[in-house]
Amino acid sequence: MEAVIRKWGNSPALRLPALALKEAALSLEQKVTIIVSRGRIVIEPSEHVEYNLDDLLAGITPQNAHAEVSFGKPVGKEAL
Repeated sequence: MEAVIRKWGNSPALRLPALALKEAALSLEQKVTIIVSRGRIVIEPSEHVEYNLDDLLAGITPQNAHAEVSFGKPVGKEAL
């Protein structure tokens, strides 16, 4: 496949053929990572990581938990 780099506003732009997106399993509005290496531009899907609060909290142990930090007396409406 060939394409032409053209100007879009003040930036260069490359329109990707629909077949290229299909073969790369990419879709419109999908976030991608652009890597420049050895004179080549590589476009890869960005890894989408879903975080789960229960899993994150399960990772807290006595060994990696920090001590409570004092920021002084409460002011305003944050005091309970």
